[in-house]
Amino acid sequence: MRKFLVVLDDSRECLNAMRFAAMRAAHTGGGVEVLSIIAPDEFNHWIGVADIMREEARERIHAHFEVFAKWMRDRQGINPELVIREGEAVSEIVAQIRDNPDIGVLVLGAGTDKKGPGPLVSQLSRSAGSLPIPITIVPGDLSKEKLELIT
Repeated sequence: MRKFLVVLDDSRECLNAMRFAAMRAAHTGGGVEVLSIIAPDEFNHWIGVADIMREEARERIHAHFEVFAKWMRDRQGINPELVIREGEAVSEIVAQIRDNPDIGVLVLGAGTDKKGPGPLVSQLSRSAGSLPIPITIVPGDLSKEKLELIT
């Protein structure tokens, strides 16, 4: 089954990327894999403190994921999978794509402020030609209705 890989982070544009991935998966018989990345610089503390912080980060990710997963199950009939990786975001996204041959599309949300589309969109679009799958970039300010029309 082809899966849509979507990145779960604290950005506002993440919401539309999640919606798009779930809607496309529902309409095409695919699945959704949600990737959350814990940056290594979050744990530059003593080993014991770093372990506690890592566990707290994982708990926050699971709680955040469950909100999206419930919506995907209830509204789209999709049961998403959660993958948590630790490292630098772009390299972990690329590694996940290479590690899972079922992933067919990377879905990213683009920011709407004057700073640009966001660091992931900027960095990954530069290397899009070398990725083994296409990237779908979802504008962060698309309405739910417009998303439904295009999916």
